[in-house]
Amino acid sequence: MGMKTVAIIGALDEEVALIAKSLTHVTHTAKGSLDIVSGTVDSFGSDVIKVAATVGGMGLVNAAATTQLLIDEFAPDAVIFTGIAGNLNTHLHINDVVLGGTLRYLDTDMRLVGQWKPGTADASVEEFHSDDHLLEVADAALAEAGITHIVGIIASGNYFVDTPEKVEEVVRLTGADAVEMEGAAVAQVAARNDVPALVVRALSDNADTDYEVFKEFDISEYADTAARLAVDIVKRL
Repeated sequence: MGMKTVAIIGALDEEVALIAKSLTHVTHTAKGSLDIVSGTVDSFGSDVIKVAATVGGMGLVNAAATTQLLIDEFAPDAVIFTGIAGNLNTHLHINDVVLGGTLRYLDTDMRLVGQWKPGTADASVEEFHSDDHLLEVADAALAEAGITHIVGIIASGNYFVDTPEKVEEVVRLTGADAVEMEGAAVAQVAARNDVPALVVRALSDNADTDYEVFKEFDISEYADTAARLAVDIVKRL
């Protein structure tokens, strides 16, 4: 078995910059409008793990394109997406984390879309999933960091959810614990390529913040936590 490679898609430049700081032998690859930072990190075992990290852009198509490009370029053994999400779960709070055990699209007829791998023409899938082993590893990393978290349902759509009406609709349609714009696309593309995926979302607000206000948020503290967590997960693999 050669060196393990993990691809990390971050939501923020700051987050990927922080991940880069924990890598050695760093190189940059410019491709498909991405700046991909790659390097190595020592695992908690004796292994050295190669990491390729980038900011993938917002929305389902950007996330899908980024995931496929990373898989093609680096043949990773796992893809990890870390980002922020709107909280839909009344038992969770800002800065808690939802691991995407299940990922569902908000605005997609899965009877058609779900016919492609991992579904088939005869048995279309309705949802996608993070890898069980990666979920266990992330669960352990979060527990040790003392971060409240659940393995839950994440809904992904191409629009920003910021009103009570939209929140109610998302919960009704998907039963989601958190809502964002990329996770399901990452999980779908990873499944097409037989690569285990993990979606990690820190809750930044209760999906009740107007986008213009949200834009002004200082998300650096969250970026720091996410970057540390991503590296910690990689080291445990």
